[in-house]
Amino acid sequence: MALKHSRQRDMIKAFLMGRKDHPTADVVYMNVRKEFPNLSLGTVYRNLTLLTETGEISRLRVGDGVDHFDADTSPHYHFVCTECDRVIDLEMDNIDTIQDIAGAGFDGRIAGHVTYFYGTCGSCMKAPQPGQKSE
Repeated sequence: MALKHSRQRDMIKAFLMGRKDHPTADVVYMNVRKEFPNLSLGTVYRNLTLLTETGEISRLRVGDGVDHFDADTSPHYHFVCTECDRVIDLEMDNIDTIQDIAGAGFDGRIAGHVTYFYGTCGSCMKAPQPGQKSE
C-alpha cells in the first residue's frame, strides 16, 4: 500500500534529517509548527510512528521515559548524557562482533543489538558545578 503524500510528514522528516541531537516528539512539534501553525501534536506522533514503521527514521528508547527520533537509520551507536539527557551519535568502530560473543553461549539466533553508552557529555563536564566559581 502506497502512502499518501503529506507535506507535514515531509517537513517532519526534513527537520529530523537536519538534526544530530535526536529530538523528542515535543521538540519536533514545537519546531515544525512554525511552518505549519495548525499542526497538532497528535499529527506529529502519528507521522513519527508511520516514519518509524516504514524504516525511514529510527525510534530510540534510551531509558529516560520519552522516545527520541533519528533520521540516520544506518547502524551506529549513541551516547546518552545522564546530566542533560542529550542523545549524541558516537563516532566509533563497529562492534558487531558483540553478537558473536553473545551468541556463543545462547541456544538460538541473535538478529541484532542496540547499544547505548551513558555518562557525562563534554558540555556538562565543562559547565561550572553548583557552588563552584567559574574561572
